[in-house]
Amino acid sequence: MAPHSAFRSLLLVSFSVFLTVALGVGLPAILNASMRTVQGKAVFITGCDSGFGRALAKHLHELGFTVFAGCLLKDDGGEGAKELEEFRSDRMNVVQLDVCSDEQVNRAVDDVKRKLADSEKGLWAVVNNAGVSTFGEVEFTSMDTYKQVSEVNLWGTIRVTKAVLPLIRRAKGRVVNLASMYGRMGNIMRSSYCISKYGVEAFSDCLRYEMKAWGVKVSVIEPGNFIAATGILTRDVVASTANKLWKEAPSQVKEDYGKAHFDQHVALMRSYCNSGQKDVAPVLDAITDAIRSKHPYTRYTPQEPHWWIRMQLMTHLPGAVSDFLYF
Repeated sequence: MAPHSAFRSLLLVSFSVFLTVALGVGLPAILNASMRTVQGKAVFITGCDSGFGRALAKHLHELGFTVFAGCLLKDDGGEGAKELEEFRSDRMNVVQLDVCSDEQVNRAVDDVKRKLADSEKGLWAVVNNAGVSTFGEVEFTSMDTYKQVSEVNLWGTIRVTKAVLPLIRRAKGRVVNLASMYGRMGNIMRSSYCISKYGVEAFSDCLRYEMKAWGVKVSVIEPGNFIAATGILTRDVVASTANKLWKEAPSQVKEDYGKAHFDQHVALMRSYCNSGQKDVAPVLDAITDAIRSKHPYTRYTPQEPHWWIRMQLMTHLPGAVSDFLYF
């Protein structure tokens, strides 16, 4: 009976993986087709000071879209905002945007409405890209850190989406949310980040169901490791974060875990500096397809093969098996 049960479980897992590949990749690829023209279509992107956001703003502008690039540091003379403003194009509009501020979000959306060629036709797409990342074991991570990470990554995504949805609905457009492979699987040292990205995944699913009646497509982008491409994690960042974690940790936690254990995990994070993919193109291509395709995917996974395989195993295998394999 036991061998039969094991074989049945293996068969179910294999079939589940097959459906994931066939329906998640094969079917959309057959149905997929891009819009013939982007003329007059506008896209609002958050987090354009650096990384994916800044690169995406340039890329979509080059394709002919009108871009509204939200930058946190525009009013402070940030280099990313300055670089985009130097385009001096009526299709590149840089707006001050802190996604944690209701006032700034509403002001930015008002600015978008004023500058749209025809606000009655709405806004074609919003890309919720703004995000922050950090690390630390649960007992070393303060409640303030948990709140700060989710305030940007999750509540910021929801705040911006709600503000622009009336415009997106008029256009029967697109909502594209940047999550992460860590929105589908957890990892040590990354609980505050994972929580926020799991939330983005859930929000996107619920929104997709509701927006179907309006003809609005909702897609999630789940990037893998792009540390080398974005420079989001440096040795200086690791050092400053580690110092803060140790300094703010309760004395009982420091005593129980010990400095050797703490330093070992910090060294693990340091080893990730300059790792991963060196080119943001796979992420830009995924977002662009979500915006332009007539039948966009529900989820895009621009990831290195070993991370994609790990994500499939951790989301399809029983937890006891995936825990044994990876932890």
